[in-house]
Amino acid sequence: MEETKPRPISRQRSRRISVFDGQDLRKAILAGAAWLEENRETINALNVFPVPDGDTGSNMAATMKSAIRNITQSEEKSAGVIARQVAHDALLGARGNSGVILSQTLRGIAAGLENKTTFNAQDLAEAFQKASELAYRAVIKPVEGTILTVVREVAEAAKRSAEHQNDLIIEMQDIVAAARQAVARTPELLPTLKQAGVVDAGGQGFCTILEGVLRYMRGETTSDTDSLSNTLVAAPASNTTHGEAHTKKGRVTIEEEFGYEVVFLLRGNDLDVEAIRQTIIDMGGVSTVVAGDETMLKVHTHTLTPGKILDYGVGLGSLLDINIENLQEQSLTYAAESEAEHAEEEQEAEVSNQLATVAVVSGEGFEKVFRGLGVSSIVSGGQTMNPSIEELLDAVEKSPAEKIIILPNNSNVILSAQQVVSLSNKEVYVVPCKTLPQGIAALISFNYEADFTTNCETMTEAARAIQTAEITTAVRSVQLGSLHVREGDSIGVINGNLSVANSNMEETLHDTLQRMNINQYEIVTIYYGDSITAEQAQETARRIKMNYSQLEIEVVDGGQPYYAYIISVE
Repeated sequence: MEETKPRPISRQRSRRISVFDGQDLRKAILAGAAWLEENRETINALNVFPVPDGDTGSNMAATMKSAIRNITQSEEKSAGVIARQVAHDALLGARGNSGVILSQTLRGIAAGLENKTTFNAQDLAEAFQKASELAYRAVIKPVEGTILTVVREVAEAAKRSAEHQNDLIIEMQDIVAAARQAVARTPELLPTLKQAGVVDAGGQGFCTILEGVLRYMRGETTSDTDSLSNTLVAAPASNTTHGEAHTKKGRVTIEEEFGYEVVFLLRGNDLDVEAIRQTIIDMGGVSTVVAGDETMLKVHTHTLTPGKILDYGVGLGSLLDINIENLQEQSLTYAAESEAEHAEEEQEAEVSNQLATVAVVSGEGFEKVFRGLGVSSIVSGGQTMNPSIEELLDAVEKSPAEKIIILPNNSNVILSAQQVVSLSNKEVYVVPCKTLPQGIAALISFNYEADFTTNCETMTEAARAIQTAEITTAVRSVQLGSLHVREGDSIGVINGNLSVANSNMEETLHDTLQRMNINQYEIVTIYYGDSITAEQAQETARRIKMNYSQLEIEVVDGGQPYYAYIISVE
């Protein structure tokens, strides 16, 4: 069990501080950020599951790095102003669930110190109480045994301490002691922590920040810590979004008096987007749009002979979600028909221009898939590299559309994405996609002609229908229930739950599919990572097909790091 016994806090009385001003608060926060950075990797190691996503320390350090970027050289004397600046920048730079909760904690402290040039122990206690309230409010279903518990018990300790004395150093000693004790108890409140033999990483990260603050107040801040503070702000957190907006193609008005609108999805192998589009145009298709990649295309065209188009598609692969609409107008005159159709097309184009999608994507192959499906903007990130709220907000604000749908595609990015809803003046909706395959399913269901609300609903439902398995390598040994994992084992994660561990990747993959009840599904898509060759992926698909002949299997280059395979079934 790591960090389960709290270290004693000696009560040093060589210094006494009754009041802090803005400069004191600034230096204390810088010390807390530096101490967190120094212990970042230790906190990263406190990961419940032995998967390569232990980035709590990094996310919290990046959040604090953003928090201090505008106060490092500040000469502001007001504590309230300093706290407000820190809270604002922490929110923008928050990464991952732990970073978002930390930013809300800082926001609560800022609210408690609002309009205060200086503050005392009682003021600080009230600020921590506000911090606890906002931290719990940040998540829909608060879980005890996490950073939330530590923040709450710190607030309680601050209140008790301030009731008996007015020394900020003594109060901070009591706060740190309470934080360490709360962290040590997290395994008793959260069974998964106890099974894994670790304490909560987010709680430990928050405790580490408080320890850094106490070090400063005691006069223990070293030149090394000062150097760390300078290093942290020397390279500010990036707020650059990756990928560029792709304009959605609206339908072009057709001049034929009669005809059909044909829309379908085409699954196949080595599909040539440009060649297929040109062939359909040569066959008489008007307003033809073909988007996708080598394995999945969405086709839209207007034609007088829909059967001819469908026959061509069948020759290339499997057709899904076929929709044919008779475009013959019922008006008595051709002029009335043309005018009505023209107005309808203009309205559809307007709706299309009003809507945009933003997706968080990791891996060149996955980026290609999302772009092929028409995503408006891509923010690079995902496992071990969660994007900041500022990066997500930047992508939303740069879009010309007023209604944005965000696809976080990672369980640790959803909370960050949800903060954008209140930060932007645009109408923003977050589809709670926890995996990249769920995001792909959601994007496929996006309808250019449907309104914002309808798309939000259909995309959410489409994402929920996808089951995802991930095959990766264990980064440490652990015993979780009856599952014994050794460092270096190949492990299978099903919908976020560690389910299989084996020294042989092929056996792990086989057992993972069995646990997913693969016989109940029809389509399997295998996205292979940057550590797997195309030949290896095809061989994996061949072996799966031998065991499950009923499956339709597709192999796609995902290019994702850390995960050898990401598999979706439907």
